[in-house]
Amino acid sequence: MSGLLERYRALVAAGELRPDPAQKAAAERLEALQHALEAVQRGGLLGRLFGRPNQAKGLYLWGGVGRGKSMLMDLFHETLEIEDKRRVHFHAFMIEVHQRLREARKAESGDPIPQVAEALARDLRCLAFDEMVVNNSADAMIMSRLFRALICDKGVTVVTTSNRPPRDLYKDGLNREHFLPFISLIEQQLDVIELNGPVDYRLERLGGMATWYSPADGHATAHLREAFFRLTDYPPEDAEHVPSAELDVGGGRTLRVPKSLKGVAVFSFKRLCGEARGAADYLAVARTYHTVIVVGIPIMGPEMRNEAARFVTLIDALYENKVKLLASAAAKPEALYPTGDGRFEFDRTVSRLMEMQSADYMAEGHGEV
Repeated sequence: MSGLLERYRALVAAGELRPDPAQKAAAERLEALQHALEAVQRGGLLGRLFGRPNQAKGLYLWGGVGRGKSMLMDLFHETLEIEDKRRVHFHAFMIEVHQRLREARKAESGDPIPQVAEALARDLRCLAFDEMVVNNSADAMIMSRLFRALICDKGVTVVTTSNRPPRDLYKDGLNREHFLPFISLIEQQLDVIELNGPVDYRLERLGGMATWYSPADGHATAHLREAFFRLTDYPPEDAEHVPSAELDVGGGRTLRVPKSLKGVAVFSFKRLCGEARGAADYLAVARTYHTVIVVGIPIMGPEMRNEAARFVTLIDALYENKVKLLASAAAKPEALYPTGDGRFEFDRTVSRLMEMQSADYMAEGHGEV
């Protein structure tokens, strides 16, 4: 397997990436961390015999949307030559944490956080996250203790990307004072690297493409497929093999994501709004994916008031989490729900759909509030 920097340089040489000094510097730091982790693994037995394990200092890579953070994390994880590694989207990780905490509390065997940290750290040297973002007080309340246990007590090296610097995590959140120790922990235990700048490669890849296509015909399908491949680098000739996912939406329920890759999800309107889904489901989608493609949005009449209400809830969740929406529909937003219960309230959704097509909205980072 070739190294991270070698792979990165090959992508630049092939013209798949544009030369970017900030990206290159981040790649160099990530490869240095790889070398440290691989050295720790080689000396791991002595560390376990004589106390606290040797540990490589983690890394917090932050920057605006489209700067290549996920691409670098792909390269980091793929080329890291240790066995005890795990990569997971941050939202999915916190869902798992809360599930483990519930199970530990049911067992009534003491403080659940050290138990969960012990379970998570088992056979784990490096824990890599995509898109660390904190949007709720439940996560904020436990993160300081949990990550202190993982990093300081269990010797796990944490590597994460985020759209914002540590000091802006959970900004203006409820009871944020309880979250401040986590920010201090990040700044003390991880190297904070900025990958910022004016270039948004994700938006640049869309090349001025429209985001709303009507009618929902073959022309629309072709454009949305092209947008998906521009955003994910997945070869168009292999469209049938785009990975799917089972998204945990809480309460022991999941939502099947027919196409799920690099923070981009593709759904049919029928799957998202034709089934009994609620705000929690749509919030899970909005927190997990930076871009959502919805195909086959119909014109909805009074007989589809339930589907229209779910669509309103979906758009609210996407809008509030600054998710990019690309869609194919039978009509323009203002003509989607001409009559029926809640028609007046639907006007707000129309307004949001129009704003979500704007350059200003598209330039905002995922999860920013």
